[in-house]
Amino acid sequence: MGAAPKRRWRWWWTAIIVVVALLIPVAIVVAPILAHAPQGSSGQGATAADSWPVTVSARGDDGRTRTLSVAGESGGPLDTSALSAGERLVVTGSGYDGSRGIYVAICRIPKDGEKPGPCIGGVPDQGAKQVDAGTVQYAPSNWINDDWAWKLFGARSYDSIAGGTFTAYVEVGDPVSTALDCTSVRCGIFTRNDHTALSDRVQDVHLPVAFG
Repeated sequence: MGAAPKRRWRWWWTAIIVVVALLIPVAIVVAPILAHAPQGSSGQGATAADSWPVTVSARGDDGRTRTLSVAGESGGPLDTSALSAGERLVVTGSGYDGSRGIYVAICRIPKDGEKPGPCIGGVPDQGAKQVDAGTVQYAPSNWINDDWAWKLFGARSYDSIAGGTFTAYVEVGDPVSTALDCTSVRCGIFTRNDHTALSDRVQDVHLPVAFG
C-alpha cells in the first residue's frame, strides 16, 4: 500500500475518533432526558385564595417530602400578599430530587396537573457562562442543576444534592407583561423540573403571592 492511501486511512480513523469523542458527552447529556419517566404529582393541593404562607411542604408521588420557603433579602418577615417589582427574595427548598434540575420563578398558578406558567422573566438565561459556587446573583428566575454540562450554561448548584436543598435569589420582575398579568390572575413562587423533564409535575411546589 502506498503512502497516499495510508495517509487517507489515518485521516479517516482520526475523523472517526474525533466524532466518537464528541458524541459521547452528547449521549451522556441526552440519554437521561430521553429515558426519564414522569414521577407523578408533587402532592400539593390547591391553596386557599386568601392564604399567604411563607413555607409549604408536600409529599410527592415519588415518596419525597419537599419543603419550599421564602424570606426577604435580609432574611426578615415577608408579606407575600403585597410584593412589588424590584423586591428581592431568598427562596430555599429541601427534599427535592437533586439528580433533576429545577426552575424557580414566579408563575401563574395552573389547573391541577398542568405545567406552571407563563412566568415572570420567562425561563432562566441559558447562555454559556458558569456560576461559581456560593455566588449571590439575583434574577427574575433561577435555574438549579448540578449536572456538569448544564452548569457550564449558567445553572446554579444545589446546596446539597443528597438533601435536595437549594437557595435561589429572585428579584421580582414586572408582574404585568404581554404573556402574564399577576395582578389579575393567581400567581405563586414555583419550583418545577427544568427542560430535562418538562412533563414531570412531581417537583411543582408553590407559595401563593400577590402584588400590592
